[in-house]
Amino acid sequence: MPTLQDWEWLAASSEYQTAVLVQQLLEEGKLMEANQGLYTLIESMGKSKKLALMSQLTRLMAHIIKWKCQPEMRSSSWSITIRSARLEIADIQEEVPSLNRNYIESIWQKCFKRAIKDAEDEMGKRCELTSLSWEEVFEEDYTFFKPN
Repeated sequence: MPTLQDWEWLAASSEYQTAVLVQQLLEEGKLMEANQGLYTLIESMGKSKKLALMSQLTRLMAHIIKWKCQPEMRSSSWSITIRSARLEIADIQEEVPSLNRNYIESIWQKCFKRAIKDAEDEMGKRCELTSLSWEEVFEEDYTFFKPN
């Protein structure tokens, strides 16, 4: 019978292999073991989605910071990255509804601090921004293309 540490290692290594082992245990009627494996798998998947959301939010904020601090360098690439990060975040939220606005607000400052450092490194200069609002990050338009 796998221990909790075994399950955690397996789930971190391969979610697919963990699911296969859970299925095998269910077929063998080992419900307690399968339940523990399933619980660990769900926890592992939740952690990876949280990390993905944090990464996308940081990337999104960094590009918005660059857009605001270096207007002369704006590019369609930045616009596409902003749109792409927003869509990735929406996809994660659709898959894991608990990663909602409240969750995003709970990691906001951490992501903003990381984004400032990333943007400053990319720009090669300091940025005077001290915050970004929800509207700036998720609603403001960052495109060159203006439809008629």
